[in-house]
This record gives sequence, structure tokens and C-alpha cells, in this order.
Amino acid sequence: MSADTDQNGWTAEDENMMLDTIDRWCREKVRDRVMEMEHADEYPHEFVEDMKEFGLFGATISQEYGGLGLSASTYAKIVMRIAQEWMSLTGIFNSHLMMATVVEKYGTDFQKEYWLPKFCSGEIRGGLGLTEPNAGTDLQAIKTIAKREGDDYVVNGSKTWISNGLMGGAVALMVKTNPDADPRYKGMSMLITPKVDPDSGEKYEGFTTGNKMQKLAYKGIDSCELFFDDYKLDAKRHLIGGEEGKGFYMAVGGLELGRINIASRAVGIARRALEESTRYAQERKTFGKPICEHQAIQLKLGEMATKTKAAELMTLDAARAYDSGERCDMEAGMAKYFASECATENSLEAMRIHGGYSYSKEYPVERLYREAPLMCIGEGTNEMQRIIIAKQQIARNKI
Repeated sequence: MSADTDQNGWTAEDENMMLDTIDRWCREKVRDRVMEMEHADEYPHEFVEDMKEFGLFGATISQEYGGLGLSASTYAKIVMRIAQEWMSLTGIFNSHLMMATVVEKYGTDFQKEYWLPKFCSGEIRGGLGLTEPNAGTDLQAIKTIAKREGDDYVVNGSKTWISNGLMGGAVALMVKTNPDADPRYKGMSMLITPKVDPDSGEKYEGFTTGNKMQKLAYKGIDSCELFFDDYKLDAKRHLIGGEEGKGFYMAVGGLELGRINIASRAVGIARRALEESTRYAQERKTFGKPICEHQAIQLKLGEMATKTKAAELMTLDAARAYDSGERCDMEAGMAKYFASECATENSLEAMRIHGGYSYSKEYPVERLYREAPLMCIGEGTNEMQRIIIAKQQIARNKI
């Protein structure tokens, strides 16, 4: 590996070409259609096909399995750019990549060779099946059971708020294979659970989806309930890693990249709020001059610009730590926490700068205002992030 390439052979020129392609796509194709599709809550089939062509469904997966092998740093920059146009699009491929990453990091050789090429091409898309009606942050409280019967598992239970659950073809499903385990996390495992057998094309019985959930924001991407009623599948192909009791570690291990992604999405939202505010402040006049000449507006823009840059730098710092192989739960948590709060604050300030027009669906700021709070909740609430950060601060500075 030369000094001019990363561990997967990507050069700075390669990265710039990729980012230029994404920028052009966002500018020429996505931006003009976002408002209509967002308010119609329309699934972006055409954009999904474009993202398949770009290779985004295998963005961070090794080239050995058909992925692009992007570093977390390059991936974060892509997410920032797309989220600046429509945050929902980033959720479609990020939720999917978290499923794929679990298989690449923890799967058997057979599972990697079987599933990853299908994931990278977008032939099978999906996400993580973790959350249940009474189990969110406390993953150990899940009640979905997978009972071993010979060479198979029989799954019963339900999940909720699953991204790509309706339009996707599979999920990495968190289950209890030993409900009586003590501590509880030792009884948890992860299964790849497709709706259709990839070899035969036959639909699996016992796997059904609920209706698409109606949400304040995060439109376009589908979120729904999943139901498993005596859903049967073979262990060799579907038990990730081939060993029970490792599911909790797999889920937690994927959250570092997930939090970097959320931070990147938040940076995109913060950037767009700043962009829209900067433009509007120069166009809108009060008392005979553009409002950007009023000190009250300048104070807002100065604060927004500074926090946006800080959020971007923190996110890229966490991504570099991830790429180096260092433990980065503290850095990823800091980036996710700060960037999401920045996005929320910027979106509110953008509303104030736009005044009454901020309530109009003709302006992007009302969408940003609805999107931003999800960044404070997704991949662990910001309250949890602060606890994680504090624990790591103490652990790294023992006296």
C-alpha cells in the first residue's frame, strides 16, 4: 500500500471522483424532487436503483465480496452530502450496511461468501431487527425466541420500527436462543432472516410485515413491524458466526459505524439549514436592508457556521479512528451527540431566520426541523451517549 492510497487501494483522486458523482446526482436529480416525494411519503424506487449503480449498498464492505471497500472517512463524506439533500436516502443504505457489516465482521466464511455479494449488489436489501415494543435501548429485554430443532431454528416474536422492513428482503434479527441465560446477553444470537429463499425463490412461511408506520419525518424510507410465527430456517446458513450467544456483541459492535453515520447525517442537516439561512438572509429585507445586515441575524449565522464546522471535524475524527482500528466508542458517541444537537439547533435557528415562511412546505427548513430530532434518538439516545462518554472518560483516565 503506497502513501497515496488507503488500505483498500482508494486514492484521493478516487475519493474526489466519487464525491463529485454524488454531488452531481444530488444537485441534478435529487434536489428538484425531494419536496414532492417527502410530502407524499413516496418510496424513492428510482433513487434506490441509482444508489445500487453507485455501489452504495456495499459501500463499506470489502471488495473481495463485491463491495466498494470505502473507508469510514470517505463513507461519512458521502452520507453528509446526501443527507444535505434528503436525509431519508441515507437511511436506506445505512440500515442495510449495518446488517452487511455484522455478517462481514462476525459471519462464517460460508456466510460471507453466500450473503455479502447479494447484499453488495442490492439484490437483497435489509437492516437490523433489534427493537421490540418493550425493548429499545435495553436490548437484553427482547422476547423474540429462536428455538433449535435439529438443524433448524423456529422463530416466534415481533419487531417494531424496523427500517427497510417493508421494502427490504431480509434483516439481521436479534433473538433469544437461551431465554434463561444469566446474564441475559449470553442467551442472545443473531440470525439472517430473509423473506424469500435466495436459491429457490420460495417465500418463507411465518414471516409477515405490518403496515408502513406514519412518521413525523424520515419519510420515503419505510419503517414497519415484523412478525414471526413458527418461521423456520436452517442454522448453517442463517446463524451468524455459527455460534449461539454472540448476538449482543454483534449488535453493539456495529453501533460505532452506525453512530458515525448518524453524526454524518446530522452534519448534512446542519449544513443545509445553514445554507438555506445564509441564502434567505441575503434575499429577505426588513427596514430597508437585507436581514443579514442585522446584528441579531449575524449572531445566529455565526453560531450556526461554527457549530457545523465543529460537528463535521468531530465526525471525521471519529471516522479516522474507526479506520485505524482503534476503539472509538467514545469518539463516535461524542460526534453523534454533538452533531445531532447541532442539527437540531441549526434547524430551529433556520426556522427563526425564515420567520413565517418557515412553516411553509415550499421551503426545506420545515423538513429539516422535522428530521433533526431523530438524530438525537437514533443509534442510542443522546442521554445514553453522554453516559457512554463519561464512562470512557473515566476508564481512559484512571488515577
